[in-house]
Amino acid sequence: MQSAQRPLLEVRGLKKHFPVTRGALLRRKIGDIKAVDGVSFDVLHGETLGLVGESGCGKTTIGRCILRLEVPTQGSVRFDGFDIATLSGSSSHAFRRRVQAVFQDPYGSLNPRMRAGDIIAEPMIIHGTHRTPPQRASRVRALLDLCGLPVGIAERYPHEMSGGQRQRVGIARALALEPDFVVCDEPVSALDVSIQAQIINLLEDLRDELGLTYLFIGHDLSVVRHLCHRVAVMYLGKLVESGPADVIFDDPHHPYTQALLSAIPVPDPDVERGRAPTPLAGEVPSAMNPPGGCVFHPRCPIAVAACAHRIPELIQQCAGHHVACPEAATAAARGDTRSAAPARYHE
Repeated sequence: MQSAQRPLLEVRGLKKHFPVTRGALLRRKIGDIKAVDGVSFDVLHGETLGLVGESGCGKTTIGRCILRLEVPTQGSVRFDGFDIATLSGSSSHAFRRRVQAVFQDPYGSLNPRMRAGDIIAEPMIIHGTHRTPPQRASRVRALLDLCGLPVGIAERYPHEMSGGQRQRVGIARALALEPDFVVCDEPVSALDVSIQAQIINLLEDLRDELGLTYLFIGHDLSVVRHLCHRVAVMYLGKLVESGPADVIFDDPHHPYTQALLSAIPVPDPDVERGRAPTPLAGEVPSAMNPPGGCVFHPRCPIAVAACAHRIPELIQQCAGHHVACPEAATAAARGDTRSAAPARYHE
């Protein structure tokens, strides 16, 4: 992938605040939940960007804004050079075809009253592709085969399939319109571990075979490392670190990223017994009333007084690697590893 190429997706200064109201009859606004608060990133053609962080950090909200399921409070999302907020009519229709989603719950995302074949064919009917029933039936068979499902699955209802089969049907539905970009919102978190590996391998094979671009939202960091080219780490609605996957996992600079990786169990029992993970102190603050300055400073082991007032910008450490922490950036520049987590991620 060339760094000079125009990104397929450009997110700039994205904010999404949800109003909080009080009162049964006369409702009044008492504040905002700052689910996403000034996030910027790019996704290049053919790559997979992993968006990670604790539950409630704003990952799914970003995905919903990209899919136009939520209207941003501020900022912009540009897809293939076009601001999606300005799309209408035929351009909006084309955008819907080119951007699809695979959701977390493979049962809740499928209509329980429709057979799998009809679920996969529904986007073709809505968008007017494969206009005749034989054309749609042929396309459904091809998609089932592409996703590793027998043709007979087309006649089954969602409750007659396993979780892995349902998620494969969801992936086939997402591919029905030959999209360019797919938002994968924790697509394996509801599946058994043995099935997770199969779905991840399927997503990887489809990306390589069809030239797809993914935004992969997840919390299982081992899955993210396997599938993603780059990783962006979120905390309380903000990006704190981003860069190539190998750099993020092997040499994380932000204390929050270090803590996340420190919490991953090591599959070697001897190594696991000998390491000392460093859990973060305190609790995640409220997104309705986040701390001033750096939102991570109340829990940060290397915070200084200025962190309570200074909103950190993403600072480039090396090619493509950015960290939103001046203290960590300074320590890394002078080769000081005292702030690093004592245990790294191991294969």
